Amino acid sequence: MKKNILNSPLHPVAGIRLGTACAGIKKPDHPDLVVIEIAEGSHTAAVFTQNAFCAAPVVVAREHLSTTPPAYLLVNTGNANAGTGEQGLADAQACCQALAEAAGCAANAVLPFSTGVIGESLPVEKIRAAIPAALNALDAKGWDKASWGILTTDTQPKIFSTKIEIDGKTISLTGMAKGSGMIRPDMATMLAYIATDAQIEPTDLQACLQQAVNQSFNRITVDGDTSTNDACMLIATGKSGVQLQTGSAEFEQFSQTLTALCVELAKGMIRDGEGATKLINIDVVSGASDKECLDVAYTIAHSPLVKTAFFASDPNWGRILAAVGRAPLDDFELDKVKIFLDEVCIVEQGGRSPGYTEAQGQKVMNRNEITVRVELGRGDAQANVWTCDFSYDYVRINAEYRT
Repeated sequence: MKKNILNSPLHPVAGIRLGTACAGIKKPDHPDLVVIEIAEGSHTAAVFTQNAFCAAPVVVAREHLSTTPPAYLLVNTGNANAGTGEQGLADAQACCQALAEAAGCAANAVLPFSTGVIGESLPVEKIRAAIPAALNALDAKGWDKASWGILTTDTQPKIFSTKIEIDGKTISLTGMAKGSGMIRPDMATMLAYIATDAQIEPTDLQACLQQAVNQSFNRITVDGDTSTNDACMLIATGKSGVQLQTGSAEFEQFSQTLTALCVELAKGMIRDGEGATKLINIDVVSGASDKECLDVAYTIAHSPLVKTAFFASDPNWGRILAAVGRAPLDDFELDKVKIFLDEVCIVEQGGRSPGYTEAQGQKVMNRNEITVRVELGRGDAQANVWTCDFSYDYVRINAEYRT
């Protein structure tokens, strides 16, 4: 078994237990069902996919979350239960009912999540049969097993855990995520579950999560495709006894820590992108607005020619220059634009930098993690996007996805 890709020590979060089981949804004897138990009195925030064809579990989870505080999260892999119409909604509800009956709670206190193949009926009976095993496996230290149980084409789990000290007390934050392909905001193709033992009011918790997501999961792209099933959950159990209120220095410290945790999980997805061999940070600075910085960054990140050049470790800087030039900006002032590969300036004054050499470019392109920095010379705005290269294996993995 491979190590956690983020190599972070895991801290249990008081009030959270996780159990994993094998339901045989797509493969026999494969961990593919996860139950997360949430202590009474906890608050939960959520961000879901913006894809119009959102999956049945997303519809049901949104509905249940609006009616009652969740007591359990139910996650299955191997089947997305998306594009399945009214039957898909009924199947998602049936799985919630099955867990509710086994755990002794109301059905609307269960939030369902699915990931996998789109357009196939959810195997409700297999899930129903595996729920008792998942409940029996519930453990505060169950994060590691659960992180394997939520994977699809991922090769490694993504878990990150940290602690912060506030007023002499310790707050724990632990999160896990899955995502490897069909990654593009808003949100990326992903499931993410984050928990903390801090005490935070629901509206503050939601705002904190949205801010963190906007700076992390909404800034990554593997292939430009937005999934039908994306969800990110943040649970605050309050078990630490530390109450955080918006506007305080302590709340800001927590918010920054949460964002940093989400960034690590997001970058973990890019490192484990389908067929990826390189993590590419695209940093666009001195723009007139955040939007135009993001427009430039995504134009670079979504260019197959740029991505294949990175896979080949080919310092073909013209690919990057062309991508920047076709970004939807008004009144482009080419003479002000500078483009860098890490520390090497490759473009300035409208063309190749006079001091640039192929050897300098090759040295950077041989690295596993590379920053493309674009200076627009138009203002003070800045934006980051993380992406990866485009390899033979990406095509193979997706061509064989259903086999």
